[in-house]
Amino acid sequence: MRILVVEDEIHLAEALVQLLKKQNYTVDSVYDGEDGLDYAMSNIYDVVVLDLMLPKMDGLSIIKNMRKTGNDTPVIMLTAKGEVMDKVKGLDSGADDYLAKPFNTDELLARIRALGRRKGEVTTPTGLTFGDIELDTSALTLSCASKEINLTLKESELLEYLITNKSTVLSKDMIIEKLWGFDSEAEANHVEVYISFLRKKLKYLGSKTSIVTVRGVGYSLKEE
Repeated sequence: MRILVVEDEIHLAEALVQLLKKQNYTVDSVYDGEDGLDYAMSNIYDVVVLDLMLPKMDGLSIIKNMRKTGNDTPVIMLTAKGEVMDKVKGLDSGADDYLAKPFNTDELLARIRALGRRKGEVTTPTGLTFGDIELDTSALTLSCASKEINLTLKESELLEYLITNKSTVLSKDMIIEKLWGFDSEAEANHVEVYISFLRKKLKYLGSKTSIVTVRGVGYSLKEE
């Protein structure tokens, strides 16, 4: 899962980034509203953690701009304000959830997991499933029946992306933007290498799930 943190309190932003990275999430952070909107509009994030009070553009304006253009990325709004009307304005603007500062980090993680499940993927208490495989994104393991194998973080992110978009053929450009960021220097061969790694691990597990290449388009998961 790729998460964007938009928070102008740099110490808090850095703490959130470290917290989320320990959960094996890929995290980008920016510190003002204009950058927040630019990054959010890239459509590569699964969840946006957004402060309400920001320099250059406030959080409510960011959410309104996102929703106006059809960007439906789930947003958790952070606010130091406790008044009911501030929360109502945020939710009415298109926020999916909110947390008042100071907040419990376990609660934040739980809410992020809940929003990450809104895309309709099949979930278990520990991870994602497709066909006969189960991906544990926290432990970075892939299992099939009684066999299990460890994954690298990038392998896990790639397989998670394939599972959560199981009805879509993902192009190399889409994968690069999702895994490395829209301003990354990663190239097509990076994707090919990680696809090859995952195929070998699926074969090792004896899985009936495979990654198929749609020539000239990209990749998708298939259950034989």
